[in-house]
Amino acid sequence: MISNERPSPYGRRPYQNQGNYNQGYGQGYGAPKYSQQPRPPVQEDTLKSTDLQVERKSFVFALKENPRGRFLRITEDVGGRRDTIIIPSTGLAEFKKVIDEMVKASEAIPEKQPPPPDPMA
Repeated sequence: MISNERPSPYGRRPYQNQGNYNQGYGQGYGAPKYSQQPRPPVQEDTLKSTDLQVERKSFVFALKENPRGRFLRITEDVGGRRDTIIIPSTGLAEFKKVIDEMVKASEAIPEKQPPPPDPMA
């Protein structure tokens, strides 16, 4: 174990086995998938939703609420592959602040230009 790692409350990780890495764990990281109980569906209410297209990427911003609270779900879809992040509503103001700082930095820092083509090539 690396010095800054702590034992997981979910069991051993496959890479921590000293011998065969697939001793009943299947493929992937973490506890065996076959022993996990499926989670019951949680009722989510959509409060507001907006779609955004940027180049080849589609984004869906959905402000939702469930019994645990409100959150913003941002889903990126690129050619059918989806990735999602969820920001609890308690962090939205800080998230917006970071996004605003990144927009300002993107506008202030000039883009790097590719070198001109070599006329001898």
